[in-house]
Amino acid sequence: MKAASVAAAVRSGQRRAIDVAEAALADIAARNGQFNAFTDVTAMRARHEAAAVDAAIAAGRDPGPLAGVPYAVKNLFDLEGLVTRAGSRIERSSPAATRDAFLVRQLRAAGGVCLGALNMDEYAYGFTTENAHDGDVRNPHDPARIAGGSSGGSAAAVAAGMVPLTLASDTNGSIRVPASLCGIFGLKPTYGRLSRHGSFPFVASLDHLGPFAGDVTDLALCYDVLQGFDPEDPAQQHRAPAPVLPLLDQGIAGLRIAVADDHFAQGGMPECFAAVAAVARALGATRRVTIPDAARGRAAAFLITMAEGGNLHLPNLRTRAQDFDPGTRDRLLAGALLPASWVLQAQRLRAIYRARVLALFEEVDIILAPATPHSATPLGQAEIEIEGETRPIRPNLGIFTQPISFIGLPVLAVPLADPGAVGTPGGLPIAVQIIAAPWREDLVFRVARALEAEGVCAAPPTGR
Repeated sequence: MKAASVAAAVRSGQRRAIDVAEAALADIAARNGQFNAFTDVTAMRARHEAAAVDAAIAAGRDPGPLAGVPYAVKNLFDLEGLVTRAGSRIERSSPAATRDAFLVRQLRAAGGVCLGALNMDEYAYGFTTENAHDGDVRNPHDPARIAGGSSGGSAAAVAAGMVPLTLASDTNGSIRVPASLCGIFGLKPTYGRLSRHGSFPFVASLDHLGPFAGDVTDLALCYDVLQGFDPEDPAQQHRAPAPVLPLLDQGIAGLRIAVADDHFAQGGMPECFAAVAAVARALGATRRVTIPDAARGRAAAFLITMAEGGNLHLPNLRTRAQDFDPGTRDRLLAGALLPASWVLQAQRLRAIYRARVLALFEEVDIILAPATPHSATPLGQAEIEIEGETRPIRPNLGIFTQPISFIGLPVLAVPLADPGAVGTPGGLPIAVQIIAAPWREDLVFRVARALEAEGVCAAPPTGR
């Protein structure tokens, strides 16, 4: 199911939005048990919104660019009338949301139909979506493997074909990691581009929101709808919407594209570097650049994440520690105990690191890097051997994403159409990060479209 084709069919009268919604709801009921992507299905809401789209068309009104398109959101987004659980047990005792998150309102105004909320790591603190409260999300390419996280439910729902679009969050890689492991397209926009109002926070100075989709057109269509200024998010910068859909086919002639070396050329399995090489060959990119201090930047991102996360949850850590997922609780407790001097030093490094990385974009327009150090691992596996060293899987999955989100750069994760060709086990998906300077989402979309047109990047089939 593609969002653009559904919207075209509904707008032309070939399909009714209510029929699209009913088919999607039936599919979720039949198959969600296999993947555990949805935690809440909003069937009544979906039928109401689909009926409104059909009524608008019958009355001759424009139903919007997402007319009748089903979507779902990570369960840290507010949905009116639903408790925003944020993957936790603790938040389930909170009152239901009284209105939708800003980005959900944008989708609804565009004619989108919300089918529910999606599984995630508790409080978005994880890279695997193995959730002690709601169960593990299973990868549609191999249900015995992880889907990635913390937005695993959002990625799995798209990869499984249950919905064509989902919303997610990315603090240290929570969109790009599951996009890679599930083989779909995921966008982490520039920090401050999209409003975060109405979403449960994790690390306010690092949190981004963005979409997943099965192809570049659908991702661009969704991203364009999501743009808009919201004064209720103090981090959002007041910029006019910059649509990317009309620019997709401008091509990449003249773009200066380079491959990241140093930190981004070590610490992964051979297939992740082979994926970058395949993308670079398709783009004719031979230049290599060093993102300076990337390893130190990642270390600083860890400290800031721990400190801000621990501080946010400190009241519940003091009074309801037993209600946390044990893995999440221990990391939050450690963060709450960090010396302030360490965090201040991390923030100082962040400013220096950002300035040095931005200077690179005076020389290049696009930087390519691995999205994950390997493909999806079996559920429950805690460690993996890379380059002769045993490493913990959960934190290591963000080795290539954290240094980028730490300074708010826009990134589009693109999956290889034939991951088996680069040696992934069993042909499991793997993706590459396309990175640009702040506010240049248009460039990452143009490069992604070029790779899609060449047949190099696409969502590999799940064998459904």
